[in-house]
Amino acid sequence: MSTRILKTAQVALAAVALSATAVAAQAQSLKLGHIVPPSHVWHQVSEKIAADLGTASGGKMKVAVSPLQKLGNEAQMINLMQSGALHFGVFTVGGLSNREESFLGWSLPYVFRDVEHASRAASTPAAQEMLKRLESHGMVGLGYAFAGMRHVLSLQPVKGPQDLQNKKVRSFPSPIYNDWWNALGAAPTALPLSEVAPSLTTKLLDAVDVDLDALVGLKFHQQAPNLTLTHHMAFPAAIVVSKKYWDARSEAERATIRKVVADAAAWGYKQAAQADVSNLAKAQADGAKVIEADLAGFRKVGETIRAKYAAKNLLIADFQKQATGL
Repeated sequence: MSTRILKTAQVALAAVALSATAVAAQAQSLKLGHIVPPSHVWHQVSEKIAADLGTASGGKMKVAVSPLQKLGNEAQMINLMQSGALHFGVFTVGGLSNREESFLGWSLPYVFRDVEHASRAASTPAAQEMLKRLESHGMVGLGYAFAGMRHVLSLQPVKGPQDLQNKKVRSFPSPIYNDWWNALGAAPTALPLSEVAPSLTTKLLDAVDVDLDALVGLKFHQQAPNLTLTHHMAFPAAIVVSKKYWDARSEAERATIRKVVADAAAWGYKQAAQADVSNLAKAQADGAKVIEADLAGFRKVGETIRAKYAAKNLLIADFQKQATGL
């Protein structure tokens, strides 16, 4: 083989190797984390995002979904996202409110009638502004996902606030939740979901503030059979992406991600509304007892909580007005 032919072959081989390396570099192994069990609608939304991104990107974006805090609690996952080690997340608005206070607006008691009402509030200007404000915290907010409305599950029947006096209630670790339960006379207690069932069994807890997705998925009603349908709060999450990862993407890639997330969010709204009905039937068929309750006392306490938080944050006040006006 002549020297010229040999050099040509070497150049061709180098080009092939370079091309293969470029293709490999384009393939992205991505991570998405959240805190709920695989039966939860947020996990279903996460799986849809992963599948649809893989298809839309021609296999270049491969997303692995990790449920039930396998990548850490929300605070730890947010730190991972800020560093770029975690790419996507479905994080509770309660957890995000520790970074951006306005997300507390989603937890105002008795603003939303049901999941469908809450999902429509996701498109309000105030809700979209909340997502934009995440960029200063190393995240890009792309949309929302919803779980069922929140209720009270208890060892003993709860027919009104009087039945919660000095009772330990597993509550989401958030200032507005603490204010809500303290105002009702209860003792809010923060526990990971994994510790709720044994704490009910040993009576370290008297009740749980819970959505029906989590209740059915983790079968809390097998320890505490009494379900009071208070519908006191909505419980959304924000679908977010690491800003460090986002800033390194092309405009075409960002457009693909935005569309996939928007489609998954819209799909999730319908799933959450349907699940809130079907999960109640599942819980009752599995032994949960629905307690007839007078909600007037709960609603009255809700008025004071709403006024407090609307007064302390203008965006929360705007969100309340926009959501109730739907």
